[in-house]
Amino acid sequence: MQTTLSPEYAGTQDGLAAEKILRSCVHCGFCTATCPTYQLLGDELDGPRGRIYLIKQVLEGAEPTRKTQLHLDRCLTCRNCESTCPSGVEYGHLVDIGRKLVDEKVPRPTAEKTVRWALKEGLPSPLFGPAMQLGQALRPLLPQALQAKVPAKQDAGQWPMRTHARKMLMLAGCVQPSMGPNINTATARVLDACGIRTVVAPQAGCCGAVKFHLNDHDGGKAQMRANIDAWWPLVEGAAVEAIVMNASGCGVMVKDYGHALQDDPHYAAKAARISALTRDLSELLPALLPTLQAAIRPEAAQAAGLQAFHPPCTLQHGQKLKGGVETHMAALGFAIRVASCEAHLCCGSAGTYSVLQPDMAYQLRDRKLGHLADMKPQGICSANIGCITHLQSGTDTPVRHWVEVLDAALN
Repeated sequence: MQTTLSPEYAGTQDGLAAEKILRSCVHCGFCTATCPTYQLLGDELDGPRGRIYLIKQVLEGAEPTRKTQLHLDRCLTCRNCESTCPSGVEYGHLVDIGRKLVDEKVPRPTAEKTVRWALKEGLPSPLFGPAMQLGQALRPLLPQALQAKVPAKQDAGQWPMRTHARKMLMLAGCVQPSMGPNINTATARVLDACGIRTVVAPQAGCCGAVKFHLNDHDGGKAQMRANIDAWWPLVEGAAVEAIVMNASGCGVMVKDYGHALQDDPHYAAKAARISALTRDLSELLPALLPTLQAAIRPEAAQAAGLQAFHPPCTLQHGQKLKGGVETHMAALGFAIRVASCEAHLCCGSAGTYSVLQPDMAYQLRDRKLGHLADMKPQGICSANIGCITHLQSGTDTPVRHWVEVLDAALN
């Protein structure tokens, strides 16, 4: 796509990065067919191609409006369009730049600014845990809309205490320890069964995705640097084999540290190393299968019944990891499969999207749950805390992380 940057953006880091992405787009429209918001709204400007044109216009000097901002806000950043695109357009990076530039020029209403500020400052805050505990204690009294965001309190189980020569770092996450604590302990127990010790660096916090995708790029990058500093002593000394992510939303962000900090002279090399070491938990399964097959109780795997797997967008589109969970869990004796219809589409969670765009988020959730319910599963599993919480808010069928299903069947 031919692009002529306005003087305001010519030669700037954002302008040059966006121009490179725009030039790879041939505006074929294949992306539109797999865009969830286009399917719901039928508006070209609520599909990837239309949003690309809007961003192009801003870069070429057009004055963005509140309407421009709205169309960009409605994007889930599910990156399904990237999986569909024959030209390899890095739409996710482009929309991050576009939102930032538009927000710099289009003021938001006070109420909207307040909600977005509360999300980007509150979710990664140390106060989130106590606030979630209070919400869980008062959950029966909360309005239904708030109950959907406050999962029932979960028992985390025991953290394994054995020591092993093999070690892997794990990011605990900002919301997962209070919303789904058993996910982290289940991960540690599964790795322990395979002779791997899980190490958590206490100084590591939010991966940076919440702030970065709410257009606070500086705040998001500060969190990235803080995590790199927390992990670096173990990484530099080769004390750990990998950095394990059991929340695919965090995984796709940490794998992108090398890109996000590529122009930082102090952190570029370290960020690239961190990204190279990062693995989604499912990527470890092929090497762990022989050990896990001996550690799984076959009758427990069978008792789990049919599990409907929802692959998060951050797993299948962001990290380009498809089919691994189902294939390897099946090899361990579990009955697990994806829906035959629209398994590629977003469930509507999308980080903070379900708070900021609830109407579309719940339409997508119910559509997804309908396809999963057609399978008549005994449970639903996924690979991201946001998807798990969002889906659970619309069904009585238990929704868990796949590693919890695996952990429950260990000897």
